[in-house]
Amino acid sequence: MSLFAGLEHVVQQDVPLASFNSLRIGGNAAYFAVPTSQAELQELVRRARAAGMPMRVLGDGANVLIPSQGWHGLVIQLSAPDFTAISVTANGLNVGGGTKLAHFVSMAAREGFKGPEQLVGIPGTIGGALHVNTSTTGGNIGAWVKQATVLTAAGEVLVRKREQLNFSYRQSSLNELAIIAAEFEFEREPSELVVRRMQKLWIVRKSKQPLLDEPCAYVFKDHGGSTATQVLTKAGAQGMKSGAVEVSDRDPNFFVARQGATSADFLDLVAKTKQQVLDRLAIELELAVDVW
Repeated sequence: MSLFAGLEHVVQQDVPLASFNSLRIGGNAAYFAVPTSQAELQELVRRARAAGMPMRVLGDGANVLIPSQGWHGLVIQLSAPDFTAISVTANGLNVGGGTKLAHFVSMAAREGFKGPEQLVGIPGTIGGALHVNTSTTGGNIGAWVKQATVLTAAGEVLVRKREQLNFSYRQSSLNELAIIAAEFEFEREPSELVVRRMQKLWIVRKSKQPLLDEPCAYVFKDHGGSTATQVLTKAGAQGMKSGAVEVSDRDPNFFVARQGATSADFLDLVAKTKQQVLDRLAIELELAVDVW
């Protein structure tokens, strides 16, 4: 622990990661840190970088596949209050990178900010959502960003203005180590209308997804004018499985991890479903999961 001397209050060793992701798969992290301030975050990164230690930032673990053999580096989680604050401005919200996407969506709806209600029911944090430009048919989170505060792998804090950012389908130019905070701007609408629309969307979305207590991940990106769900259904992916990981019977673009599932099971099922889609439809699907 000498590498992180003086930071023992925020760093633990040999921490199991299975409980920190939606698939509940993953071995131990050599080091796991929950910094309480930006200064602590920067110091952690500087020390790890100087030691040549690999680093990853873990949000709430949605759509992340962590190796069953673990992560031999530093895992950082921005779940402390300094990174999860959310405040209302005249035209939008200032949001910490570790803020739950659900909190962001509900706050925007209550304030009468139009747009984020389209993301209801999608798991994740603001940092993770911006990194992959979380999208639905109704919109994407990048459309509302005014600026983002990021941390580089060298421990430097930078502010990226809207004109410096690029967002496309499930991609963004925000590829630094961590997104510390972001400022959003929205159009206004009577809050009761936004809330009502959010509630309807939530009911529809949850009726089509795996049950809340099922360890799962949303696996592939949509392809062309079809959703990945439509492509997988057409290719007959329902019922496929590998080891303890299986295609969800509610939506084939969700893989469910049963008791004893491993990262190898998951990747094997990815390979099998991709190949079946390629063989039957001549479509090559792209992975939406962040594989460590």
